[in-house]
Amino acid sequence: MNVYEYAMKVEKDGEAYYNHLASKAPNKGLKKVFHILAEAEVSHYNVFKSMRDKDGSDFKAIDISTDTKTIFETLNAQRANVSFDADQIKFYEDAIKREEDSYQFYIDKAQELENEDEKTAFINIAKEEVKHKAILEEIIHFIQEPDNWVESAEF
Repeated sequence: MNVYEYAMKVEKDGEAYYNHLASKAPNKGLKKVFHILAEAEVSHYNVFKSMRDKDGSDFKAIDISTDTKTIFETLNAQRANVSFDADQIKFYEDAIKREEDSYQFYIDKAQELENEDEKTAFINIAKEEVKHKAILEEIIHFIQEPDNWVESAEF
């Protein structure tokens, strides 16, 4: 399996995991957040597929940025409807670990690539994984203390 196929598998697994989290989410707001994250994984998958296939697509033009504004507006609107069980936090912590692992993989592989555009794409997707991790950390904070939660200034 080459680097692109492996990256595609990572993103496909991430999409499935976020869709699973959405199916278990305790309210509509969190469901929406996880669907947004799943869609981001699909975008990353498409970038890697384009690189693998060398299909002439401009993979640099694919929008891979996650809409954090919508995510946090959604969470804030759902503040009064928050309920959860302790197992959910474990799922979110597992998702954070997945994002950390993906980040490290993409950074490591970027250093091995010779094509500068592909290297940049790997680095940009790695940065997106860091953003996903921060979103998940904010979700945990939001779930644990919805009345004290304030959207992070970094978003």
